[in-house]
Amino acid sequence: MELVYKEESYQIIGKCMDVYNELGHGFLEAVYKDALEILFSQHNIFFEREKEYLVYFRGMLLRHKFKADFVVYDKIILVVKCVVALTDEHIAQTINYLKVSQNKLGLLVNFGRGKLEYKRLVL
Repeated sequence: MELVYKEESYQIIGKCMDVYNELGHGFLEAVYKDALEILFSQHNIFFEREKEYLVYFRGMLLRHKFKADFVVYDKIILVVKCVVALTDEHIAQTINYLKVSQNKLGLLVNFGRGKLEYKRLVL
């Protein structure tokens, strides 16, 4: 079975590793997002930060919206965390971003441990 968006996801995870290798762990999520934004821009990786998605329930627009940390290449959701451990709630959040955005691949990345941790989630 072939990986969904294999090359693109390798590039994204590679940039996350670059950020982690330089900054280490212990910063707030916003710091890692700022650093990723710089790397994505420097390497001509198309992205949108804090992209907003509308949420509907029974055909009615809800007041609250989802904001994905990043949408990269207009097709991959990147969720940045800085926690002791990724939980089922983080996975569910990423899956919900995929459902709302109708994208196929989500990358959940955790900068909060002694090594970079990530999960690929395919919808």
